[in-house]
Amino acid sequence: MKQGFKIILFVVALGLMLIARKPVKAQCAQCAATVETNAQSGSSKTRGLNNGILFLLGAPYFAVALGGYIWYKKYRRKDVKLEMRPEKLNLN
Repeated sequence: MKQGFKIILFVVALGLMLIARKPVKAQCAQCAATVETNAQSGSSKTRGLNNGILFLLGAPYFAVALGGYIWYKKYRRKDVKLEMRPEKLNLN
């Protein structure tokens, strides 16, 4: 029951996010006007701007993944010897 409720809640939340989206203008007016003018004239500066934004978006994820990989390799236990007594334990 709980798993089905979580799936329904996720689908409803995703649907609301897709329906309620609005275009945002995160650039200053001068930057937006320049990019729009270049896009209309067929310049490749807009492609470079979009690639730069994607690069800046991906850099922190790459840094965290690299740190996690290094941490995993450095602190992973190797050759762990478990020395247990041969007699059985009485847990009562």
